[in-house]
Amino acid sequence: MFKRIIIFLLLISGLYSYGQEKIVHDLKVQGNKKLKTSFIKSISTTKSGSKLDTLIIEQDILRLKRLPSVSHAYYQVFPSEDNQYNVFYNIEENFTLIPSLNIYTTNNDEFAYRAGLYEFNALGRNITVGGFYQKDIYSSYAVNFRAPYLFSNKFGLAINHQDLTTQEPVFFEEETADYKYNNKSLEVLGLYEINFKNRFELGLNYFTEDYKFKGDNINNRPELKVHKWLVKGIYEYNNLDYYYQYISGFRSQFNFQYVTSNNNMLPDFFIGWNDFFYFKRIGERGNWANRLRMGLSTNDNTPFAPFSVDNNLNVRGVGNTIDRGTGVIVLNTEYRHTLYEKDWFVLQGNAFIDSGTWRNPGGDFGDFSKDDNVKVYPGLGFRFIHKKIYNAIFRIDYGYGITKDATRGFVFGIGQYF
Repeated sequence: MFKRIIIFLLLISGLYSYGQEKIVHDLKVQGNKKLKTSFIKSISTTKSGSKLDTLIIEQDILRLKRLPSVSHAYYQVFPSEDNQYNVFYNIEENFTLIPSLNIYTTNNDEFAYRAGLYEFNALGRNITVGGFYQKDIYSSYAVNFRAPYLFSNKFGLAINHQDLTTQEPVFFEEETADYKYNNKSLEVLGLYEINFKNRFELGLNYFTEDYKFKGDNINNRPELKVHKWLVKGIYEYNNLDYYYQYISGFRSQFNFQYVTSNNNMLPDFFIGWNDFFYFKRIGERGNWANRLRMGLSTNDNTPFAPFSVDNNLNVRGVGNTIDRGTGVIVLNTEYRHTLYEKDWFVLQGNAFIDSGTWRNPGGDFGDFSKDDNVKVYPGLGFRFIHKKIYNAIFRIDYGYGITKDATRGFVFGIGQYF
């Protein structure tokens, strides 16, 4: 009888302990130096006194690994007392004051460059501030401020200003003409994070566009200077996971812009596109990366169509702004493989295929299948990666066209191509 009572009491005690929720006694952060502990706690869902939930903790870790200031993060859980636990977030920080330098050639094969400096963790609160100077025949500059968690763990703000001047080819039926193009703008965006995977951006952009014909305008080509307002919206679904240079998961980003002007001769127009990203780990050293862009704009028969064909944007090796369109479908797929890794340094090789097609201004959807509009460029490249400096990836790619009127060439840059 006594033995049965003991078993019964032990059973009741076990059920009581099982029924008690495991509680977070304290959230501790270690390993961080510049990134503020108070900031990490403010954006984390796990709090002191909350239910211990490993799924929520893992989401917090993923959110931290997406921050520019974090190269890697992981967690540990240790028992405290009375069914309470201490949770430790361990941070490996990136160096975040990053100079940048891109060197390339203009359409006239002249030397051009863009030099910039950005701090991606200002005040230790994941605030990005910086700018660049560009010399591409003409001088240009931009300054940027972005604070996703400025007001709370959901609300933020971004402010961007640029004065960008370039030489742009404009495509008429009889000829290709060069224009001096200037875009001066001020943009303000509100940032809102719905939850761990979904976020919005919404804002206004006031800008001036100025197209001036270069040389003798013997064919009386149009020139343009107009003030415009742009309403901009972005929706992003992000389910990517990072492990140093490796990425896995799916991400979708939809951009929509509506543009109106103070010139009654220029109609209002829209432009929208969606980028789909898919990444998959292949073994221990491989990474398969994909980007699909699909976009449309108002289909005006204009030489100033918004979607361009450019090896710095979408098809490596095709040349600098060789064509324009009012619709676009581009698929970039590449296999990245770590060839060498030692401490902070990674040498990565990649094999890629960039392909795309465009709708001609004023054309129809049949343009997407025309031989003149389809570009396919396979190629090879290398990545030189510093694991402890944010976005410290120097890339070099060589694309070789295999479709009609194809070209070939090298493309250099900072950061992965996509």
